[in-house]
Amino acid sequence: MAAVPIEIPGPKIKRQRLLDRSFQLTTTVAAVFVLILLAGIIISLFVGGWDALRTFGFGFLGSDEWNPVTEQFGALVPIYGTLVSSFIALVIAVPIGFGIALFLTEVSPHWLRRPIGTAVELLAAIPSIIYGMWGLFLFAPVMANHVQPWLQEAFGDWAIIGALFEGVPLGIGMLPAGIILGIMIIPFITAIMRDVFLTTPKFLKESAYAMGATTWEVVWNVVLPYTRIGAVGGIFLGLGRALGETMAVTFVIGNTHRLSTSLFAPGNSIASTLANEFTEAVGDMHTSSLIALGLVLFLITFIVLTLAKLLLMSLERQRGAKS
Repeated sequence: MAAVPIEIPGPKIKRQRLLDRSFQLTTTVAAVFVLILLAGIIISLFVGGWDALRTFGFGFLGSDEWNPVTEQFGALVPIYGTLVSSFIALVIAVPIGFGIALFLTEVSPHWLRRPIGTAVELLAAIPSIIYGMWGLFLFAPVMANHVQPWLQEAFGDWAIIGALFEGVPLGIGMLPAGIILGIMIIPFITAIMRDVFLTTPKFLKESAYAMGATTWEVVWNVVLPYTRIGAVGGIFLGLGRALGETMAVTFVIGNTHRLSTSLFAPGNSIASTLANEFTEAVGDMHTSSLIALGLVLFLITFIVLTLAKLLLMSLERQRGAKS
C-alpha cells in the first residue's frame, strides 16, 4: 500500500519558519551580548588603570613597592600572593577532590552516595565570608599552635624547603590562605569529576572487571582515559575560582605588602588588595593602580583559561589520533 503524503498547510510552515528565525536571532543576540560585556569590562579596566600603566609601565608588574603616601605602586606582591595561594589550593584540592569523586562513583555503597554528594554540594553553597571567619577564628589558632610549629620542626632544617617554613607561627599568611582556598574549591572539583566519571560507559568497566582487573586498574586504565578531558576542565575551573576569591583570603592572608619566601609570612593577593583598599583609596594614582591590579587579575585568569583550552584541545586531538 503506497504511503499517503502528508500536506502541511502553508500558514503553519510560515509560522514555523518565523519561530526558527526568532529563536536563531535570540540566541545570536545572547552570544553577542556576552562578547560585548567582556569587551566592556576590558575597556573599562584599561581606561581606569591607564594612569598607573602609563606612569609605571612594565615596572608595575615587577615592583614590590606599594606606598600610597609617595604614590609608588607595584603589583609584584599581590601577583605573587595570588599565584602561590592558588597553587597551594590546587595541591590540596585536586587529590582530595579526585579521591572523593572516585569513592562516590566506584567504591561507595549506593545508600551512602546521596548523603555524601549532598554534603559536597552544600560545601559549595557556603558563602566565602563564612570560610574566612572560620579560618580566622578557628583555623588560624590551630595553625599557629600545632601545625606551623610541627612543620618548622619537621622541615625547618632542610636546605631549600626549610626557607618555606621560616618565621614566627602566626596562624595567618600564605599557607593558611592556600589551605582555606583549597577547602573552598574541593566541592567544585569533586562535583565536576564525579559527573564526568559517571559518563564512562558501564560496559567498558564491566568488561575490565570481567577480565580480572582490580578497581584501581579499572579507574586508571578505563575511567581516567575516557574522562580526562572533563577532569582537567574541572581542575581549571577550580583554579579560576581560587584566583578570584576575595573575602576568605582577605581574612587569613595577612594583608601585608611584603614579599617573602616563607609560607608563614603574611602576604597579599590581588583580590584582597582590592577589597581592602578600593573604598579607602586616596588620590587618582592610588585608584588607578587598584584598577590596574584588576586588569592584571583579569589577564591572569584569561591566560589560565586559554592554557586550559589549549590543553583540552591537545587531549582531544590525542584521543582522535588513537581512535
